[in-house]
Amino acid sequence: MPSSSAPSTLPLSGVVITKNEADRIARCIGSLLPVCREVIVLDSGSNDDTVTIARGLGARVEHQDWRGFAAQKNAVIAMAAQPWVILLDADEWLEPPAQDALRALFSGSGDVGHANVEQADVWLLLRRTHFLGHAMRAGSFAREPVHRLFRPHLRHGLKAVHEYLDVAGNKVETSDVVLEHDTARDAEEYWRKLQGYAQLWASEQRERGRSAFVGRGLLAAFAYLLKNLVVRGGLIDGSAGWRFHLLHARYAKLKYDLLAGRAT
Repeated sequence: MPSSSAPSTLPLSGVVITKNEADRIARCIGSLLPVCREVIVLDSGSNDDTVTIARGLGARVEHQDWRGFAAQKNAVIAMAAQPWVILLDADEWLEPPAQDALRALFSGSGDVGHANVEQADVWLLLRRTHFLGHAMRAGSFAREPVHRLFRPHLRHGLKAVHEYLDVAGNKVETSDVVLEHDTARDAEEYWRKLQGYAQLWASEQRERGRSAFVGRGLLAAFAYLLKNLVVRGGLIDGSAGWRFHLLHARYAKLKYDLLAGRAT
């Protein structure tokens, strides 16, 4: 891994949580090494080559049994030694133009009004989803703003699914750094993941005393498709886009069907 004196690295800790990501962890870590003074991987018990690959690339690897997405991310953030943190999932990476945009942000020479990283506490990165080899050009997942570059005192709210960085009281700005996200190894795996998210979401909502009327799921699915295919232009992504958005429409319906007790 590049040393702290390497001129191309930034005062930045790259952090990642993993479990059984041997097929894609090298791409993730490899994209962080050119810009980060340290890369930390918190693994929760991989039984493939994830740990070996990460260490071989020069990342620091630690272990913590799985405690949930937010708790795992908070734990790896707490290990960061640099004044800034960039948090990636194992299926995410930075292309060279994004690395250059990060350097420009830290030097104050970027395209976004010559912004300097010190002007905010949190910087939104623009995440572009790839689905089965297709990079989204439109819809909510083409330039999705995500809280991934921030000062290390920040932590995630403890939610079971769709964890969020608690940015209350902190200044948030939007960068021009694009984060790539290869969301699925295959469509069946992705649907299983969405089903799991739906179960977690419905359980969490029930614990909060929420319920849903019969038919709420169909309305949610229709609203999702209208927003992403029509309003946000997702139709231009062709068959791959259709397939991706139909899965998310099914997910939107399933969440509310589970909350209404209409699905198992």
